[in-house]
Amino acid sequence: MAERRRVDYSVHRDVMHEETVDNIFNPIHNTTTVREKVKKSVSCSGPRAKKCLVGSLPVVSWLPRYSFRENILGDIISGISVGIMQLPQGMAYAILASVPAVYGLYSSFYPVLVYFIFGTSRHISVGTYAVMSVMIGGVTERLAPDSAFTVNITGEAIINTTLRDAERVKVAAAVTFLSGIFQVLLGLVQFGFVVTYLSEPLVRGYTTGAAIHVIVSQLKYTFGISPTRFSGPLALIYTVLEICSLLPKTNLGTLVVSAVSIVCLILAKELNAYLGKRLPVPIPVELLGIVVATVVSWQVDLNGQYGIDVVGGIPSGLQPPALPKVSLFSQVIGDAFAIAVVGYGLAISLGRIFALKYGYKVDSNQELIAFGLCNTFGGIFQCFAISCSMSRSMVQVSTGGKSQVAGALSAVVILVITMWIGQLFEDLPKAMLAAIIYVNLQGIMKQFMDIPSLWRSNRIDMVVWIVTFVLTVLLNPDIGLAASIAFSLLTVIFRTQLPTYSLLGQIPDTDIYRPLNSYEQVKKVPDVVVFRSSATLYFANAEMYQEALGRKTGIDITKILAAKKKLEAKRKRVEKKEMKKAKKDAKKEAKENGNVQQVESDFAEMKDVAVIEVEAERDPSLPRAIVLDLSPVNFLDTVGVKTLKNIKNDYEEIGIKVVLTGCLPGVLYNLTTGGFFNDKVTKCCVFSSIHDAVLHCQCHCGTESHQQDKEVKDLTATYF
Repeated sequence: MAERRRVDYSVHRDVMHEETVDNIFNPIHNTTTVREKVKKSVSCSGPRAKKCLVGSLPVVSWLPRYSFRENILGDIISGISVGIMQLPQGMAYAILASVPAVYGLYSSFYPVLVYFIFGTSRHISVGTYAVMSVMIGGVTERLAPDSAFTVNITGEAIINTTLRDAERVKVAAAVTFLSGIFQVLLGLVQFGFVVTYLSEPLVRGYTTGAAIHVIVSQLKYTFGISPTRFSGPLALIYTVLEICSLLPKTNLGTLVVSAVSIVCLILAKELNAYLGKRLPVPIPVELLGIVVATVVSWQVDLNGQYGIDVVGGIPSGLQPPALPKVSLFSQVIGDAFAIAVVGYGLAISLGRIFALKYGYKVDSNQELIAFGLCNTFGGIFQCFAISCSMSRSMVQVSTGGKSQVAGALSAVVILVITMWIGQLFEDLPKAMLAAIIYVNLQGIMKQFMDIPSLWRSNRIDMVVWIVTFVLTVLLNPDIGLAASIAFSLLTVIFRTQLPTYSLLGQIPDTDIYRPLNSYEQVKKVPDVVVFRSSATLYFANAEMYQEALGRKTGIDITKILAAKKKLEAKRKRVEKKEMKKAKKDAKKEAKENGNVQQVESDFAEMKDVAVIEVEAERDPSLPRAIVLDLSPVNFLDTVGVKTLKNIKNDYEEIGIKVVLTGCLPGVLYNLTTGGFFNDKVTKCCVFSSIHDAVLHCQCHCGTESHQQDKEVKDLTATYF
């Protein structure tokens, strides 16, 4: 074992407070006016125009420098692999969104090309995603329910699926278009920071809760039943109860297809994972599954013989563009905003993971604009809202994908399928698509293992995860997200309201200060109390800060001040009584001697004489000084400034000096604008380090505060 190298580090300087620092080192004050800032922001120059163009069209930056020799082979293999994977997932997630399967292929084509131009992540696979699809499905089934398209023919209720599907496509396109508009607008106003409110525990808890909605929504295809569509809070519970009541009507053929499909897909995926390191390209398990299921369904006529639902007609070619139905906007505005936030949050979280791993930067605001344009153009071409998929992204990376060229090639694969091959899958059982969805949710369902992990690492994050999951399950995904974000923000408020308060001591022969109970060698500084709070100081915890200071120091400042005022009032009463007695005795004596007027004149002159009061002997149990360490404080509001002012006034009134240390520039600015400093209280009471403040207090205890900037003491620190 190598011997630790010993390094000596010494500092010799005068003790400095903030006023000395300002006088010696000449602080720079920002004098830029609002007008100048606005003028600078709207000014245009060649370099700035180029930067704006490159920022708005990232493809202009990276495509000309694309290395064909190094990247093209990996991107081709990756693009084909992801394109093949997009086919079954796109069709499955279209069923999840309650629109015809072919619209899942459209959603895997147009948005991918748009992201190729405007996106900044090199590795994520843009397209359909289960969570987004179930949110879209909730809107489409709410605004275009089966009951609205039921017709009676010869006494039997039949659903006009053609009209229903056409209306649901319009609803999906409208909510997608509007969510894209929201994302573009938020990106233009630099609102990309909104993702910071979506913590990892919140996102993982939300996606797990949304996965439960996905599973429940697909049970009707697994059992071949038609449960009633419920909406609003507890809709999932009502749906599950409805499905349970309909289980006796299960279509056995559909159930068999579902069970066989699920088992085969799981086994094939396990085999794929086992052989993953030996195969250059993963086996397209899902594609093989839908091919086999389609051939079996076509040969056996599962729909005609056993009443098993199949995908149905898949038109070849692409749909012409059409503007969304504007009249629907007012009905879907809330859903559109939730979809915009969720889709962006999921995508940017995954994008940042890959960016950190491969050493490049993802622009959060540009990503917001890119996904907004994907959804805006997608809504015009009858797509439904997209995000990015973890499973497809992992395949894109593992097969050698180095850029979004792989994404563009996957879109070309989808285009070929849509133009010429799509019709071959018309006999595909919907139960097979439901099985694909179940199997793809394995990764999300494994997130339940976050709970024991968070229990060991951070229990507040565990609570956020569980509450988010419960709210998402019990409420709709959009309302659940809003409630989860609100709860997550409340935990931040609770953390600032329940900080750790501690008294600091000095590690001998150093200028290092630590909580007294943290190290055996930490020693309390004689006659000086160093107090620290682990949170910032503002209106919500200002009162607790004062109470904690009194509790830690053992000083009941209110009681002491009250006792002092009471003693002062008693002293004045005694003096007044003695004065009256003395005056009475003097008059009596003067009357006997005939000098009454002289006595009256003497007492009148005594009223104008200033009395110099001598301070009573101080309590030796009280400290001589208190150092408030504000290094954890990043801002002060007016209540925080007032609290510090009251602490300084109250404790100095009973003879305890109060100084501040560790103030950030912003905190100093808050103190200045908040009226903390005046003619008597200057920056001489604020120090840059705890050790400066302690040495100052040890040197100046018992001296006049007006002399504190005239006396200095060398500060010497040696580190080993």
